[in-house]
Amino acid sequence: MVTMIIIRTFLLLIAFSIVAALPTTSSANPTLVSQSDMKVVNARTRAFIIEKMASKHIPGLQIAVVQKGQVVLSAAYGFANVEHEVAVTSDTLFPINSATKSVTGVAILQLVEAGKLDLDAPVSRYIDGLPITWQPIRIRQLLAHSSGLPNIVDGNGLIGGGGEAKAWAAVKALPMDSVPGTQFAYNQTNYALLAKIIAKLRGMPFIDDFAANQFKPAGMTHVRFGDTFDVIPGTATPYSFYGAGRGGAETTTLGRWRDDLPAFMRTGAGMNVSATEMVRWIIALQSGKLLTKADSLKRLWTADMLNDGTANQWAMGWPIIRAAPHRIVGGIGGGRSAFFVYPDDDLAIVVLTNLVGSNPQGFIDEIAAFYVPAIADATRK
Repeated sequence: MVTMIIIRTFLLLIAFSIVAALPTTSSANPTLVSQSDMKVVNARTRAFIIEKMASKHIPGLQIAVVQKGQVVLSAAYGFANVEHEVAVTSDTLFPINSATKSVTGVAILQLVEAGKLDLDAPVSRYIDGLPITWQPIRIRQLLAHSSGLPNIVDGNGLIGGGGEAKAWAAVKALPMDSVPGTQFAYNQTNYALLAKIIAKLRGMPFIDDFAANQFKPAGMTHVRFGDTFDVIPGTATPYSFYGAGRGGAETTTLGRWRDDLPAFMRTGAGMNVSATEMVRWIIALQSGKLLTKADSLKRLWTADMLNDGTANQWAMGWPIIRAAPHRIVGGIGGGRSAFFVYPDDDLAIVVLTNLVGSNPQGFIDEIAAFYVPAIADATRK
């Protein structure tokens, strides 16, 4: 805790000194920050991030901002490892947990573009041996968490007493939670099934598919998959004020966090990446390097429709964070990492931290308003 107190004091002093020195912006266009104002806006963003790190006691953080397809800010702060005072750099990897699902969504849309998969086809077309009640579920319902499937994990991890085979046997024996397409229910079984589909249709494990068809075209060379039980060089140590596991009471003591993410489920959570490389992926996605057909991005980011005609809160692997105004899609993972894409504003922001409970998704919109001032006006109404 002594180390953390020193960090907080240091960060606050920097934040106050930066804010005091900042001029105000004067962009002629209230909807977009001009290039002449970018240095000022970036300085405001840095000051804001430093204050958030201090108030939330975040040990380490990366941020990257993309506007009009260009990286306008990339910065790293704090410690990747507190005990050994290892600084976060631009190359430090952070677990993005469930935000991995957005990458899986792109992989599925790539299969659609290749003519190998139909989003409206039943899952039984691609996977044999499923329970009868599972067979009519559509691929899009897996992506959007509207399948009604029982969950292959609970609060203690995999169900079934341990291991992939036992977990599959256990979940297949459970009744459906709901009729497919009737409601949203966040569920890891969906993405474990998608891993099987990708492997079958590509003839390779999903990790190899991601590497060949997304990471390589995007120029990403340091993505790794794994959890806290794997040795992944250059990865930030995850911390929390809740002890090592979920469900504990919040304390004032910073402790190490443990994630157990079985390899067969890492289409749903398991990617470790830097903010620098994450924005490369976003730029590649929006520039047509990953999805080549004109309507594919629209399909990726359009909310799934439930059976009653209402819009689901998820699209194809992407949560719909805000439908309007200033639409946001993105990825949120582990209560510590998030990226928001503002398709109508030509803006994307990635914030990765190593503190569970820092919830950067709660303050990214404030950062966005520095770059697109109209966002602040619209969200106040």
